[in-house]
Amino acid sequence: MPLQIIRNDITKMKVDAIVNAANNSLLGGGGVDGAIHRAAGKELLAECRTLGGCDTGKAKITRGYGLDAKYVIHTVGPIYEDGKQGEHELLESCYRESLALAKEYKCESVAFPLISAGVYGYPKAQAFRVAVDTVTEFLLENDMLVYIVLFGKEAFMVSEKLFADITEYIDDRYVERHTDKKLEKIRKCAVLGSVAKRANIESAICEASSAPEDLSSRLSQIDESFSQMLLRKIDERGITDSECYKRANIDRKLFSKIRKDVNYKPSKPTVIAFAIALKLTLAETEEMLKKAGFALSHSNKFDIIIEYFISKGIFDIFEINEVLFAFDQSLLGA
Repeated sequence: MPLQIIRNDITKMKVDAIVNAANNSLLGGGGVDGAIHRAAGKELLAECRTLGGCDTGKAKITRGYGLDAKYVIHTVGPIYEDGKQGEHELLESCYRESLALAKEYKCESVAFPLISAGVYGYPKAQAFRVAVDTVTEFLLENDMLVYIVLFGKEAFMVSEKLFADITEYIDDRYVERHTDKKLEKIRKCAVLGSVAKRANIESAICEASSAPEDLSSRLSQIDESFSQMLLRKIDERGITDSECYKRANIDRKLFSKIRKDVNYKPSKPTVIAFAIALKLTLAETEEMLKKAGFALSHSNKFDIIIEYFISKGIFDIFEINEVLFAFDQSLLGA
């Protein structure tokens, strides 16, 4: 199952479990912790009193009470000092312990906040990378829908250099459409006239032909479909189906549909997600997009960002999604 990065209020998430960034007492506090306790009601606090607190990097589970989630998994993140006091390992442990509890309680979906990135002072970009890396490692071996829930865009930023590089790349290629409507109408009329003339010529050539193509000849010219190309590329890369759809951040059920239906029509982000997973070149990506009826365009920021990463040979789908998120674009995969 895939990883999804979304903006939302975690207390509103309809999942099997939400994760609470708690303090050691588990008796409520500020930020996400306080919001979850307020939404769940007094029963949550009453059950937390029976748990005897929680060590940093560990996790404990309770019922969800007034929340839409069945369970609340409480984990205690590290307070960031200088990055040399084991903060990274403790933060990883928060995610691993929480996911292990979710798996033990047979949760199919779980939502995380960005642990320790608030008053505990963990640098947001670093906290986000720990979250993505740890969850991704878990999902390589387990089926679960995992959300990282960010309250707002300000909760996460890619590195300033990468953001600046991509902004420059977009500016150099982005086609702004500021067209005079009258001139546009004249241009369209000219194009249509040219198309009509060419169509008449082609019609005359066809009528002059004494030997029309037979059906078998026409059928032999049909190109492979998107799904056929995808499966061929998987075989050429020597990877398994599961490796491919997990790298693409694609749900196993969706991949199964694609495999079974030779004429499956995917969305554009799905095609690109598979291109990233297979580490296709820009030309190969364009070819795969054409199979599904799409193309990359310099009039689309989403497309330019994708082109940037492929041209740089960067195929980490979650790093790409971080940037797409920062530029308010649709994410790849899930």
